Amino acid sequence: MPASYAYLGPEGTFTEVALRTLPEAATRELIPYVSVQSALDAVRTGDAEAAFVPIENSVEGGITTTLDELVAGEPLTIYREVLLSITFALLVRPGTKLADIKTVTAHPAAQPQVRNWMRAHLPDALWESAASNADGARLVQEGRYDAAFAGEFAAARYGLVPLETGIHDAENAQTRFVLVGRPARPAAPTGADKTSVVLWQRDDHPGALRDLLGEFATRGINLMLLQSRPTGAGIGNYCFCVDAEGHISDRRMAEALMGLKRICLQVRFLGSYPRADIAPGDARPMLPGTSDQEFLAASDWVTRCQDGRF
Repeated sequence: MPASYAYLGPEGTFTEVALRTLPEAATRELIPYVSVQSALDAVRTGDAEAAFVPIENSVEGGITTTLDELVAGEPLTIYREVLLSITFALLVRPGTKLADIKTVTAHPAAQPQVRNWMRAHLPDALWESAASNADGARLVQEGRYDAAFAGEFAAARYGLVPLETGIHDAENAQTRFVLVGRPARPAAPTGADKTSVVLWQRDDHPGALRDLLGEFATRGINLMLLQSRPTGAGIGNYCFCVDAEGHISDRRMAEALMGLKRICLQVRFLGSYPRADIAPGDARPMLPGTSDQEFLAASDWVTRCQDGRF
């Protein structure tokens, strides 16, 4: 039996389309799950080798459901990411006209990407969220809603027709998806990598967030995502989900993580993995003084000073 990848289903989601762009997906059994939580739980229980889920979109930022699932529970590791350009179609049962639509559905992350279009074309329609965009299409097929925002490719799968296509409020909107598995050694650095961590403050004090960010800034590490999430311990208690340029094997990143481990209540390492937005040769040049060679030279200098050889 081939190894399996879980993904946010049902069939016909943007998640499935993005997953199928991975070469290894052709050699895995792809199993749809009803939610991000259930897909990730399949990895934790050993029912799936890995899970493929959305984690960020260019309109609303981090997808909180996925971030919260990675923050809590048994640790998991991100191994790959995929970027997918997103445009929506309004899927309806055959014969439905725009004037007939009173209820619409889609995944919650879709709403900010079609809000203005709805205001202009369906101002009186009631929105209700679905577990995924494809699940919304399935609910329309069953007659529970009049229309769903989903990928045009999902229409045939659910016996629907695209009443409108190319729907998006923001040009060039993209969603980022990640392949998540059980903890293991990160892949070798490519020269264009990303490291993801979750940080918990030791206590709340003026400048506490600055202290965390300073561990990255003083080492010339650029942050690509910074999102606070409530810890559940009361109002004002947050942890921070961070994506940073670089790989844990880079000396600057390793030293930043060591610094964070010293000052944070807790640090959860979510992985170092290749970036999907650029090729290794196009990575941002390092700031002076932040290369591995310069960190090594500084370390050697300290050793010489300790030995009286300065």
